[in-house]
Amino acid sequence: MKNLQEATERICELKGSLVALDALVPALIDALPPSARETMLAIFEARAEAARTVLLHADISDVVLSTFERDVERNRELLRLKRPAGASSTRRAGSA
Repeated sequence: MKNLQEATERICELKGSLVALDALVPALIDALPPSARETMLAIFEARAEAARTVLLHADISDVVLSTFERDVERNRELLRLKRPAGASSTRRAGSA
């Protein structure tokens, strides 16, 4: 980054992207049938473990690691939540 202004703008862009993903992921999960949610949970667990291994061997802060673990748990719970047949939720616990 050339200067603090550019760095600040990039951080804001990243935050906006993250908020968009935080809206998309629960919507995608909510749209899945139960069997697909079970499959996705298994795949997610494997990928989260692979990402965890990479993060633990990278030069990153503890804040990144704790945020990763928090979000993995939040997504895991979204995948485990059972919704009544025919019900659709526009907001899940832990979403903002």
